Amino acid sequence: MAKNFKLSIFLLTIFQFTITTTLAQAPAPAPSGPTNITKILEKNGQFTTLIRLMKSTQVSDQINTQLNNSNQGMTVFAPTDNAFANLKAGALNSLSDQQKVSLVQFHVLPTYITLTQFQTISNPLRTQAGDSASNKFPLNITTSGNQVNISTGVVDTTISNSLYTDGSLAVYQVDNVLLPMSLFGPAAPAPAPAPLKKKKSGADDTPASDDGASVDASGAIVFGGNLHGVYVGVIGLMVMFYL
Repeated sequence: MAKNFKLSIFLLTIFQFTITTTLAQAPAPAPSGPTNITKILEKNGQFTTLIRLMKSTQVSDQINTQLNNSNQGMTVFAPTDNAFANLKAGALNSLSDQQKVSLVQFHVLPTYITLTQFQTISNPLRTQAGDSASNKFPLNITTSGNQVNISTGVVDTTISNSLYTDGSLAVYQVDNVLLPMSLFGPAAPAPAPAPLKKKKSGADDTPASDDGASVDASGAIVFGGNLHGVYVGVIGLMVMFYL
């Protein structure tokens, strides 16, 4: 019996040694760093154009700062590279730097919204680009079962995949770029015609006669010069006639 007891102690010692060695060799879990929207998109792939736009407009920095320094959540609609490829040629290059900022911000909601919450959301949604009620950046949501439909007044699309959610940030894949009315809506009305230019001061289009008379608009001859001299000349002619 003593022999069996010693064997049990020996086996228990080996077991404990094995467990301790295994735990010591196991890699430590990676530290959970601050939320980074571009790293989330990079992990999922197919968002190269969106990442480039977020970095160049610094919208990614704004998102990361807000998420890591406040309790306010956010929701991001992420168009795929194919979505950007389907835009008209030169659509992005035709935008100014500020318009590119507005385009990216139009894909960001300043609140955290789950797929279920979209069913009871109030339209129009407010985006980081501005007030949707102004009809410059309208964004409306409708649902049909589990499908979430998004309309901007220019393009309609749906949420095709939930890429990331952690209770403060939600990232949803969309297969079309969300085009706001203010940037891609109907063309603005043509500008009013320019007013006619005024004639330069001192210019006179009225033709002058050789004897100092001028012709008015009615065609009548108007004599210039001193009226007193005219009267004197007429009286002189009358005196000569009667003499």
